[in-house]
Amino acid sequence: MDWRKMSAAELGRGIGAGQIDPMELCAAFLDAIASHDHGDRIYARTTPHRALAEAAAARDRARAGRRLGPLDGVPVSWKDLFDTAGVATEAGSALLAGRVPGRDAAVLDTVTAQGLVCLGKTHMTELAFSGLGVNPMTATPPCIHDPQAAPGGSSSGAAASVAFGLAAAGIGSDTGGSVRVPAVWNDLVGLKTTAGRLPLAGVVPLAPKFDTVGPLTRTVEDAALLLAALEGGRPADLRGATLNGARLMVLETVALDGLREAPRAGFEHALTRLAAAGATLEWRAAPEVADAMALSGVLFATEAYGTWENVIEAAPERMYPEILKRFRGGRDHAGTDYVAAWQRLDRLRADWVRRIAGFDAVVLPTCPILPPNVARLLADPDFFVSENLLALRNTRIGNLMGATVLTIPTGIASTGISLMGAPMSEARLLRLGAAAEVALA
Repeated sequence: MDWRKMSAAELGRGIGAGQIDPMELCAAFLDAIASHDHGDRIYARTTPHRALAEAAAARDRARAGRRLGPLDGVPVSWKDLFDTAGVATEAGSALLAGRVPGRDAAVLDTVTAQGLVCLGKTHMTELAFSGLGVNPMTATPPCIHDPQAAPGGSSSGAAASVAFGLAAAGIGSDTGGSVRVPAVWNDLVGLKTTAGRLPLAGVVPLAPKFDTVGPLTRTVEDAALLLAALEGGRPADLRGATLNGARLMVLETVALDGLREAPRAGFEHALTRLAAAGATLEWRAAPEVADAMALSGVLFATEAYGTWENVIEAAPERMYPEILKRFRGGRDHAGTDYVAAWQRLDRLRADWVRRIAGFDAVVLPTCPILPPNVARLLADPDFFVSENLLALRNTRIGNLMGATVLTIPTGIASTGISLMGAPMSEARLLRLGAAAEVALA
């Protein structure tokens, strides 16, 4: 069997059955990273000593029948904004070169206590502020279908590590789409958790009121197991999941505008399959979504620039100009504008929750475009800006609405369908996603 193509859940079951040795599994992944043509483009650094020590402990527990959980001994990657004690955490930025934290991020602590193995840190967009995954200052990971295309960001290396078989799963972060865009462009499952569900202690921030932690995985089952590991809880029960009788709202406002050919085809294909599996689809407008999108500039950029102004302006030449411009876009908004925008967004979120209350989920295309060519993005600043805004347009809806969102592949390369639910509805959404995954297989 090819361990690098197996899901995290399958690897965990193999360890539990005594069919897979965690030490051999860890070594196989580390060897693959070291020898892979794109290994250095995907991993900023590996943590072999830590990984092998954790794998050895997992092997001992498995032999003694004392496994800590279903993923005990399974190797995963971590986006390079999660602090790792004694190992550089630089958030894809030359501004943070040589930054070595003294302790692990809270979620890494929790996952380690569940027995998962830390393979290392994956490349990412500078300070997590772009949906394209292009980073000429450190490295731009490849996209699974075209190494010259953008991988999606900002959790670019996290997605590539899974798609190229260099990790069983990847842990990323999502502020405006940074889990979901790379997930969809690399044909993965991505879970944007509710803001506040998972702790951000030890996570390099972008815009803390929007920042979330989430997994990038091969399957919905893996996403459920990784969420449980991240919070030290029980995974959602996916047994008997069905779409029969499910009521799904197809979001018309903003999300369907200007879809390019493949994303539209993927979305329409997915809707057909969901309906065939028993779901009822109802198209609905949501004016509060358009109103919330108009607040994006003052909300995201202002918080991001407020978080990083001092560090950025001390050495702005160390940033890729397009990312620097994105940050500086937040410096001209008054504090009163920012406060008013948040008060307005809170009211719009309340309207949204009332609108979707009768539905099991809201569905929309995860991304309206396919991965653009990296060389063109770097050569044409206007193209970079327009593609970045489009890449994040649909995913940003979930962040603005405070939603839980799960993206799954449609079956057409680099296209995905998102299931969006109310805050803290992860378990319900994962059950629905498990049924949708079967329908789309």
